Amino acid sequence: MSATITSDGWSTAPAALAETADRFLALARSVPPETMVTAEWTAAETLAHLASVAWLYVGLVDPAGEPLPVPGLGEQLPLVTVDTVADANDLVLRHLTVRDPAQLLDRLRRDVDRLLAVCADRSPDEVVPWLGDARVPLPGLFAHLVNELLLHGWDLARATGRPWSVPSRDAVLFLDLFLAGVVRHGYGRLLDGVDPPRRRIVVRFASAYAAPLTLALADGRVRFAAPDERPDVRVRFDPATLNLMMFGRISRARAVLTGRVRVAGPRPWLLPGFLKVFRTPS
Repeated sequence: MSATITSDGWSTAPAALAETADRFLALARSVPPETMVTAEWTAAETLAHLASVAWLYVGLVDPAGEPLPVPGLGEQLPLVTVDTVADANDLVLRHLTVRDPAQLLDRLRRDVDRLLAVCADRSPDEVVPWLGDARVPLPGLFAHLVNELLLHGWDLARATGRPWSVPSRDAVLFLDLFLAGVVRHGYGRLLDGVDPPRRRIVVRFASAYAAPLTLALADGRVRFAAPDERPDVRVRFDPATLNLMMFGRISRARAVLTGRVRVAGPRPWLLPGFLKVFRTPS
């Protein structure tokens, strides 16, 4: 399949969010709320989490939006790192006590629709503050919410034996628009908390769904590499598989053995050091 992502993502991200939200809502309505869908969360808690994310995002883009009623959240979010996202989630879920699926899904539906409507005429270059003092362009914000719905839809379906697909055309938005977006605009302290490798590591990510992305880790920071810089590692990937791997839904061994994530290049052994820094909650 040829690449489908445009240079700014604005022609793809809103449509992906609308479609994924519709699919997720249809799936979630059929799952009993007490079902354990991860090691920590029931289906109801998963819905509360997703509702809180969409609610937060409406607040980021709409000054008239109702803020999340969580004391201290505004002060904590700029301090969050990849490794402390779970603490922020716990804080939110302690204060958002509604667990009725109908109420949560109504809230999620309303906030997704509001997000789409408020941003319809906005520029894709507009940037909003995010966790860890990162800066995210609006298409990247949409891409992150798409990924949340895809992953948690996968959790619900896996726990109940229901069908759920993670289309790679939608999954690729997470790397192409969100991760690339925060690298471009600044990811603040989001990736702090690890001792980075001392040497420069250049990694090229390529799939059939978006333009290749070449990143360099140097001096503890991830940046875009020069267009002509030779990569140490080349990662050819199926986006759905890569995202499931990055967020701990499947193992690295499974992703590689299926051939859906392939690692090559002159120094492939440097990839773990790069991913030690360029990581996601798993």
